Amino acid sequence: TTESAAAIASIFGWMNLFARGIGGYSSDKMNAKMGMRGRIIVQTVLLSCEGAMVLIFANTSNLAGAIVVMIVFSIFVQAAEGSTYGIVPYVNPSCTGSIAGIVGAGGNAGAVGFGLAFRQLESYKDAFIVMGCVILISAFLSLLIRIKGHASLLCGSDDPNI
Repeated sequence: TTESAAAIASIFGWMNLFARGIGGYSSDKMNAKMGMRGRIIVQTVLLSCEGAMVLIFANTSNLAGAIVVMIVFSIFVQAAEGSTYGIVPYVNPSCTGSIAGIVGAGGNAGAVGFGLAFRQLESYKDAFIVMGCVILISAFLSLLIRIKGHASLLCGSDDPNI
């Protein structure tokens, strides 16, 4: 029924209530242990798990399994968003509001892009596979994040004066 579909779809939104906080909290804890490198590790792991869950979702053949996978996927999506906002203030401290706005707008642009993919591709499964691969590529690109004065995953060290 329409009501059942709406209730199932709302699960994704309900994850916002705690999963974003978990992502931000995890980012803060890893920052305390490893500096910016810790924050980027959390971001990379969460994005990798998110991408993997989309690929699993694309290949799930029954409704119950799809709902469970969607819940886990949703947790990783929201946690990755929380960890992203743990990194934002360091990108350019004097322009944190602008950077946060760009990051938020980027999420909306991604939604539009994937919406178009869902309309243009042969099947929803193909669209979910594209989505999962794009997320995994973004996780891989996290290796290249370099913030002035902070360690990246691959090189550098945190400047103690910052």
